[in-house]
Amino acid sequence: MEKYLSQLNEAQYEPTVQVDGPMIIIAGAGSGKTRVLTYRIAYLMSKGIDSFNILALTFTNKAAKEMKGRIAEIVGASEAKNLWMGTFHSVFAKILRFEGHHLGYPSNFTIYDTQDSQKLMGSIIKEMGLDKDLYKTKQVYSRISSYKNSLITVKAYFNNPELMEADVMSRRPKMGEIYQAYVERCFKAGAMDFDDLLLRTNELLTRFPQVLAQYQDKFRYILVDEYQDTNHSQYLIVRALADRFQNICVVGDDAQSIYAFRGANISNILNFQKDYDNVKMYRLEQNYRSTKNIVGAANSVIEHNQTKLEKIVWTANDEGPKVQVHRSLTDGDEGRFVASAIWETKMTDHVPNSDFAILYRTNSQSRAMEEALRKRSIPYRIYGGLSFYQRKEIKDVTAYLRLILNSSDEEALKRVINYPGRGIGQTTIDRLMVAANESGKTIFGLLENIDTVDININSGTKNKLRDFVTLIKSYQVMNQTANAFDLAEYVTKTSGLIKEFNKDGTPEGVTRLENVEELLNGIKDFVEGQLEIADSKDDLAEFLEDVALATDLDGDKGDPDHVALMTIHSSKGLEFSNVFVVGLEEDLFPSAMSMNTRSELEEERRLFYVALTRAEKKAYLTYALSRYRWGKLVDSEPSRFIEEIDDQFLDIITPIEERRINPMLSADIFGDTPPNKIRFKKAIQPKLQKKVAKKKDPVNFEISVPKKLKKASEVVPSAEANLIEGELAVGNIVKHLKFGRGDVLSIEGKGADVKAEINFQFGGKKKLLLRFAKLQLIG
Repeated sequence: MEKYLSQLNEAQYEPTVQVDGPMIIIAGAGSGKTRVLTYRIAYLMSKGIDSFNILALTFTNKAAKEMKGRIAEIVGASEAKNLWMGTFHSVFAKILRFEGHHLGYPSNFTIYDTQDSQKLMGSIIKEMGLDKDLYKTKQVYSRISSYKNSLITVKAYFNNPELMEADVMSRRPKMGEIYQAYVERCFKAGAMDFDDLLLRTNELLTRFPQVLAQYQDKFRYILVDEYQDTNHSQYLIVRALADRFQNICVVGDDAQSIYAFRGANISNILNFQKDYDNVKMYRLEQNYRSTKNIVGAANSVIEHNQTKLEKIVWTANDEGPKVQVHRSLTDGDEGRFVASAIWETKMTDHVPNSDFAILYRTNSQSRAMEEALRKRSIPYRIYGGLSFYQRKEIKDVTAYLRLILNSSDEEALKRVINYPGRGIGQTTIDRLMVAANESGKTIFGLLENIDTVDININSGTKNKLRDFVTLIKSYQVMNQTANAFDLAEYVTKTSGLIKEFNKDGTPEGVTRLENVEELLNGIKDFVEGQLEIADSKDDLAEFLEDVALATDLDGDKGDPDHVALMTIHSSKGLEFSNVFVVGLEEDLFPSAMSMNTRSELEEERRLFYVALTRAEKKAYLTYALSRYRWGKLVDSEPSRFIEEIDDQFLDIITPIEERRINPMLSADIFGDTPPNKIRFKKAIQPKLQKKVAKKKDPVNFEISVPKKLKKASEVVPSAEANLIEGELAVGNIVKHLKFGRGDVLSIEGKGADVKAEINFQFGGKKKLLLRFAKLQLIG
């Protein structure tokens, strides 16, 4: 037995050494599926299967690089280089580079990112004179994206009366014309968007049987990771490529299918056994990541889903602490609790910031968390925010590089034709765009023949346009011999970009310059890294494709010791020692937008399952009784997902249904005095009666009403009560809920105006009015 195989348990070993035929591996969270995929590829190669004949499709480029690195350690770097391994988009982009000419695309086609696509869409809506309030760019883009992922081409759209009627009913009857114009403009610009990489691959394999046969013969063994997240377009490509040899291995977990909003179809994994004959099924059910309490809590929640593949996830890990549930009064309090818990765990356990992650349902929830972390001086990083490659100065540089590679790229040309300023105004650009659309030529094509084109542009502007064309063509000549780094460095200096960024002496301007420097560093790193790739040319085309297909998590650079803040969707595939899932409130998580059908609610529950199973040692669930939404403070109630966790796995730090009661009416008007004890029960969701029957009795909380009340003057202040004059002295040590421990430096004023100056652990020196400040005297 190969040495690496001895590291597998029995459940992992069986699918690893299964060579031929269709197979599905149902892999629970933290069960070692990446190891199985990696070792299976290495095993196939050790059995004499050519690495050129293996295709592995992963969820992120980062995952592909890590797997390829592990495989290289086993079989050698030279063989590992030959594997076709990457995301769907990166692998199919590579195929389209080779075969796109069948569809009329150049091999150096541009890949438009979402921002590029939306800008083009906005231009088309404006040119057509449509109402921007009805035809909102992002909504139109999203609609057309969904058409493409459902394989609804422009022709199919106009042959579908129901789709056209739906757009008429939504007061957007021109949707088909926008779609057609968008496709035509992309084609003319020699560009594909993300969705085209899948749609055009399907077109290629469908319209050109010889191409399909070529790649069926090439990819004799196919492995697909995260199969539950494939959409219909991806599913059809995989089916087509695997149809000849049917040596296909898919790995996934239906309980972690969370991308329906992007078109992912959970039925792909649920129905895999119907697609192929004699499918072998394997289950990886042992969780190596999380404690028993975390695994048990996650299992008890996902039980409530009706649509699922049966499996029993278990772990041999320690029991671990119970999942802590914490209630806060406001979202600000919630942030302060999370920051305090991180601080205390760091101090007591001596662990780095990178051991912590804060997960939320929506990006807007990060604000309260950021504020609390900043006040504690805890470094953090937000994932899924503005990507490095989406920053303006980076887009400016890459637009020049894209135009050098593909002079038909209309969006790149519009971005740089007058940046830095060359005296080419917007009116001139608009006239060029109109002329290009009417003539069916590209804007750059017109500029190359500006003297023969009948456009109302004065001679001075024409000279500037000629100079611009000369500049770009000189770069194109250099591109024939220079590597990506040398060319990019030359472009930033000679185009005037560096000079433009240097003009701005503000901190923001300095940051922009630093970002461009970091981009050049990245290109240098890319060029050196490509030396290891078998068929790499380390040229501009490869770099721009790498940038276009990069995700925020793929480019994680800089100081690694920070707390990670991200949406739960972004956390997929990651793991952390301590995880805080915040904002567990009805209408927030589960989202109010995802509770119209059972399938939507089950996807929200799978999302919660993913969040909980990111945790290795400790998991915290937090919610607030009130939260600001659109500037208004609204009441919230705990998420049903907390109720669905079996009580034995929970440690409820604060009672779930305890509320502050502020009656607006006097109880006397109702006659009888209330009984001495009021009992509150934990709320039970109507749909969960069956589950509750298996659980312990609902938790009861009692509030005792004292029979004899003392006068206010007789009451001794509690530790949490506001301190009064005479109770505090210089040198005392106090504790504040928000600012932590503090030393009393001075006291001034009398009566109700007594102020204390306190040097706090978090927040520095503060002057507080004692009658309002909630201070606890501790020394």
